[in-house]
Amino acid sequence: MTDTDTDTDTDSEPTADSSQPPILVASLEESTGKTAIALALASLARERGEDVGYMKPKGTRLQSNVGKTLDEDPMLAKELLELEAEIHDLEPVVYSPTFVEQAIRGREQPDEIRERVREAFDELAADHDRLILEGGGSYDVGEIVELADADLAELLDARVLLVAPYEVPGDADDVLAAARTFGDRLAGVVFNNVSDAAYDGLETDVVPFLEGRGIPVHGVIPSERTLSGVTVAELANELGASTLVDAGDDAYVERFTVGAMGADSALRHFRRTKDAAVITGGDRAEIHTAALEAPGVRCLILTGGHRPSGAIVGQATEKEMPILSVQTDTLATVERAEDVVRSGRTRDAETVERMAELLADHATVDELLEE
Repeated sequence: MTDTDTDTDTDSEPTADSSQPPILVASLEESTGKTAIALALASLARERGEDVGYMKPKGTRLQSNVGKTLDEDPMLAKELLELEAEIHDLEPVVYSPTFVEQAIRGREQPDEIRERVREAFDELAADHDRLILEGGGSYDVGEIVELADADLAELLDARVLLVAPYEVPGDADDVLAAARTFGDRLAGVVFNNVSDAAYDGLETDVVPFLEGRGIPVHGVIPSERTLSGVTVAELANELGASTLVDAGDDAYVERFTVGAMGADSALRHFRRTKDAAVITGGDRAEIHTAALEAPGVRCLILTGGHRPSGAIVGQATEKEMPILSVQTDTLATVERAEDVVRSGRTRDAETVERMAELLADHATVDELLEE
């Protein structure tokens, strides 16, 4: 480990010697598949014979406001990559709400935090050919302590791979803004979870436009259901729900809609949705009926602990539509359910393996690793 006690200049370059420059996988926004891509990239580099390590300088996926529960991503990386490093080196800063409050009050000093990250980086880099770094939930997280992803890239002399979602051409604005932030450290962009409807336009028009502006696009990853949603069974487990109709629990849910309107409006709305779960009060029989008639609804989630009528249960059983019941109110249930679906299945070995296959098929991995 580098002797940082004699080096008080926290803005100088890291002193550890890593044979390959680190790659920082950053994201335009939360839940773009950044974790899966970072770990898949590490796995592909290992297949090339590199001894690859991992670091997430700012832990952001916490289950505790005070940060007692560590981010799950470094723990998954430690398992998948068989890393011997301690979690406090893989994740030197626990970016919890309490940490943010303390920083705003001046009780967390940016220079000290940067030095903590530097020390952990040097410790890890000494043991590996290359480090894959994972940014915050979005690339601007950390500004409060002067440690947003652009600051990290500068501090650790890393190249940046930006993971971006894409739906409409106007989304290129966000990529251009991020590219300006990262400057010369931007190695390129990977668009992830791109729908069939948006895929051709992105490849035909947007990718050439961005590359014409000097922004390399290293890949366009198509949407894949097993990566973009969760099964009803997984959703029930995460919500702590009781299952009132146990059927179709292997169906995938990718979005939610709230049944808070009249029956006629609800039916029109539900018929326009796809692979959705309807969240509504357990006493809204007319909404339950409308949901059961819509082909794109995969699951009914009833809030407030209310049970539906026997007729509704009978119809759902006949149609093989699962009904889940939770004790929480509709707002709390929506917030929790959306968090579950945003996280998706990006935190298990199978997902990382599948993402590695998608990167190999749809991204210029060798070009990225060899730059």
